Amino acid sequence: MAVYRLDEELWFPDPHSGEEDGLVAIGGDLSVNRLLLAYSNGFFPWFSFRNLREPHWYCPLDRFVILPKEIHISHSMKQLMNQNKYVVTFNQYFDGVIRGCASVNNRHQENGAWLGPDIIKAYTELHSQGYAASVEVWELQHISPVKKEVKLVGGLYGVAIRNAFFGESMFSLVPNASKLALISLAKFLDSKGGHFIDCQFETPHLKSMGGRHISYDEYIEILNSVGSKY
Repeated sequence: MAVYRLDEELWFPDPHSGEEDGLVAIGGDLSVNRLLLAYSNGFFPWFSFRNLREPHWYCPLDRFVILPKEIHISHSMKQLMNQNKYVVTFNQYFDGVIRGCASVNNRHQENGAWLGPDIIKAYTELHSQGYAASVEVWELQHISPVKKEVKLVGGLYGVAIRNAFFGESMFSLVPNASKLALISLAKFLDSKGGHFIDCQFETPHLKSMGGRHISYDEYIEILNSVGSKY
């Protein structure tokens, strides 16, 4: 097992030689070109922005994904969706979503927090170039009988390239907002022929939504099966 040091050249090592937890490389930068190369090969940056000065790159060989057709929608979520209490949009407020993910429940103040200024800047640039996307969940608020407003109450963001969506983070200010965002994303990807949502790591929340494990080799085979991004 080895951890490689990246330099100014754009490259990534074979992930099969990385650490057991998926750490493969350290260093490099968060430029658009490096991030696109990373995600195209199953890598993603993950590091404590207060404690570490340079990116740490992970590429687990055991991948946890949600296939769009397999998204699990519970009875309670179906009831919530039928209430039309929330409006879901795509790519309407990327900045609000990524900052919401960073700050909800004071995440940014926690020891080990990873969604810091450099990450926000890098993914905002990815978004401006069409490679990062957001899903917003808005709550309808009735100001008066004739006036309605919406408030951002949840969402998620990630990288959209080829035939996959690489989820980075999600947040909720009200119960189930992030679940609604994930379900909406899965339905959209299914309608467009998308093959998977990369969840990076398993969590009980994502497992309950239909997430499952596939091998890195299968993951790369799927990822390389279609050359166009959404």
